[in-house]
Amino acid sequence: MTSVLWLRRDLRRRDHPALLAAHEAGGPVLPLFVADPALVASAGTARLSALHEALRGVHDAYDGALVVRSGRPEEVVPAVVREVGATSVHVSAETTPYGRRRDERVEAALAALADDGARPPGPVPLVRTGSPYAVTPGRVRNGSGDPYKVFTPFSRAWRDHGWRRPAEEPAGVRWVRGHGSEPLPGADAEARWASSGASLTGVVDEEHALDRWHTFLDDGLASYDSGRDRPDLDATSGLSVHLKYGTVHPRTLLADVAAHPAARTADATRFVTELAWREFYADVLWHAPSSAWADLRPGLSGLAYEDPAQGPTAERFAAWCEGRTGYPFVDAGMRQLVREGWVHNRVRMVVASFLVKDLHVWWPHGARHFMAHLRDGDLASNSHGWQWVAGTGTDASPFFRVFNPVTQGKRFDPDGDYVRRYVPELAHVAGAAAHEPWSVLDGYGEGYPERVVDHAAEREEALRRYSAATA
Repeated sequence: MTSVLWLRRDLRRRDHPALLAAHEAGGPVLPLFVADPALVASAGTARLSALHEALRGVHDAYDGALVVRSGRPEEVVPAVVREVGATSVHVSAETTPYGRRRDERVEAALAALADDGARPPGPVPLVRTGSPYAVTPGRVRNGSGDPYKVFTPFSRAWRDHGWRRPAEEPAGVRWVRGHGSEPLPGADAEARWASSGASLTGVVDEEHALDRWHTFLDDGLASYDSGRDRPDLDATSGLSVHLKYGTVHPRTLLADVAAHPAARTADATRFVTELAWREFYADVLWHAPSSAWADLRPGLSGLAYEDPAQGPTAERFAAWCEGRTGYPFVDAGMRQLVREGWVHNRVRMVVASFLVKDLHVWWPHGARHFMAHLRDGDLASNSHGWQWVAGTGTDASPFFRVFNPVTQGKRFDPDGDYVRRYVPELAHVAGAAAHEPWSVLDGYGEGYPERVVDHAAEREEALRRYSAATA
């Protein structure tokens, strides 16, 4: 009755329904991670570094029993099943387009296993228990049975639907041992990440996730609603990368918030709402897999965009990627992305708006750049967050929402501290003037670049293109 626990986006031991199901199958458990070449190749240095940290934590939490193998999952998983004589493979259900296709291939390969005497006869099921979400995508629907297309009614229905309590941690798990493991993937990426001068914002593993979470509950939740939009402050939970790799489950967070003395405050409500956004975007991707890299709504299919590989736009796109657009709030965000593999959500919206509506570049170009650098790069949240800004996603009429990078900076970084933290050429510019170095006598004295475009003019151009596309 040996079971294989195939780990993916659930790199933890606590609140792990698939682990509990594998244990309750009655026999020993082999924890397996498959280094899928398709995913490793697309991860980028920052995410591979985070993956290595998370797997190192799993190795310790699972008493050194973790087995790592490289290759196509539909080949590796059945091979491991034969090797250990397993009768079942347990997973957390996957919801991304690639993950669903991959699991279907693995399921077919398991069904095709011959009774060759290496294991007990009979089919080997791929048992899906739980998912990376509080409510598995596809389950929350409206009264007609259709998926929600707008966040607010989804969030209400999601709350009404509710979620299970955190799963109990199984006691007395018997691990399968004695089977060779490859080195944890991402070690070279972690070394490159460290040597690049990147600033680590915390280790990605279960223990650090829970430490960070408990600190936020004690010190951050009470001011979350008022502080969450301030990139100059440490006012968010900082758990996005942990949710990405499943070193903590959202159900754990929701249960802890519900039990907190501040559970009924605006701060707690806002935090739960932000978790609901993550679940909403996963639900949207579940129902519309093509929206990963294409417009969810076709209404702006005729909008004219610039080619980021041609002419002046190529130079401006490079300036955006490298954080030298001449707009300090934008540049601070783009430099934070490369330096830390993370960007504050308010700043993500501003830099996305600048690319789409000031430089007139189609959102997937920016979304791919983000995914190449983000440690918390989550396909559903990233692509649909970009589409929210670009006006092609779930928001009813958002294209008119053109963020002014100067006024946004002054409002959410009122003393200029965030800008000065990431743009050293403006360290000498005091206060809010850091957002307008052109207004200060020596604002360009330390080599900060001039603006690549005029925001007011490009805003009018964006709206003109929008009117032409929707006429």
